[in-house]
Amino acid sequence: MNLNPIVLSIPIFFLLIGVELLVERFRGEKVYRLNDALTNISCGIASQVAGIFMKLIVVGVYQYLYEHYAWFHIPANWITGTILFVAVDFCYYWFHRYSHEINLFWGGHVVHHQSEEYNLSVALRQGSFQSLFSFAFYLPLALIGFETIQFVTVSALVTLYQFWIHTKAIHKLPAPVEFIFNTPSHHRVHHGINPKYIDKNHGGTFIIWDRMFGTFQEEEEEPVYGITKPVSSWNPVWVNLQHYVELAQLVRQVPAWPDKLRVLFMPPGWRPAYMGGPLTVPEVDRSQYRKYNPESPTPLNYYVLFQFVITLVGASVFMFSVGHLDTFAKLASAGMVMWAIVNCGGLFEQRNWVYVLEWVRLMVSGIVLGYLFRSSGQFEWLAIGLAAFCLVSSVWLYRLRKLWMNASRRVLA
Repeated sequence: MNLNPIVLSIPIFFLLIGVELLVERFRGEKVYRLNDALTNISCGIASQVAGIFMKLIVVGVYQYLYEHYAWFHIPANWITGTILFVAVDFCYYWFHRYSHEINLFWGGHVVHHQSEEYNLSVALRQGSFQSLFSFAFYLPLALIGFETIQFVTVSALVTLYQFWIHTKAIHKLPAPVEFIFNTPSHHRVHHGINPKYIDKNHGGTFIIWDRMFGTFQEEEEEPVYGITKPVSSWNPVWVNLQHYVELAQLVRQVPAWPDKLRVLFMPPGWRPAYMGGPLTVPEVDRSQYRKYNPESPTPLNYYVLFQFVITLVGASVFMFSVGHLDTFAKLASAGMVMWAIVNCGGLFEQRNWVYVLEWVRLMVSGIVLGYLFRSSGQFEWLAIGLAAFCLVSSVWLYRLRKLWMNASRRVLA
């Protein structure tokens, strides 16, 4: 089975994040926060896990159109690959633009914009539902006749290009590069919530599309990052669902059926005139802006970081070996990964429910993983490792129990 180039690039992602952390330390800047960075990566994990199950639909539709309705069958070589790269990026521009201009689509893309920081971990923060509508923008390429494997590979390369532009470490590149390509400067604008930066610079690899279609904005002052209504959560499931929950509530509040549909397909913030009309984007004062950053004790942060690293390793093993797993193993592994990252978010927020749920997760994880690896030739060593992990984590969690007791007292007070 051919592995996703994005999955294959995971070690490079984290190597470059490490380099950016060193640059941060060298310059004496504060670019990363642990809770924000781990939530960004958690959203990336959730997106990749969801993609394992959505790929059959997304790629399947493309392949079906290619097999039955393609006008031509274009051979795969470096020339057609180059043409396809430009074509994919053109399609990406329109998907990306409409994901900002159509409320329903924004729900799948908003996750990528929720971080109030700007660093390489933000590139990994992707919505789990985005591919359910984004793939439709690429279907004309199937009809033209670009074969499926080449399309999937080139699409991944367009996505991979966009990783490095999520950084503040690079200010400006030479003018010809800035004119043609998407750069960190251009993409910082795209992530800004300053009114003049909203819905600008949608290009993936080439910024030339924005210059052609009127959505280009030069970086002037440094943007304030995030979304106009902060999500205020470290829970990777909730941040994927919040916009849709609020959208459903708004649809219920709108009395007229035509306006209910308009709410879905007009830009985010649209309201009918009798409900006050479209919301305006307020000016933002950097000196007054406060990021979502609930305080969590250092011992708890160390525990979350330990659990997250273990989960990240497990998720990587799962994604690299998914082609060899049966349906139960895929579902069980995906469930364990999602449970772990949800608990990490809950731990950062010190939710009352997460203390008990974390105990249960540790026990269930040991049992499920032991069952999945029961036929492994190294089962004895794996069992010992699992037992040690569960024991160490349980003792550590028990020692953190006072944090929840103190939190409960603060709530009661």
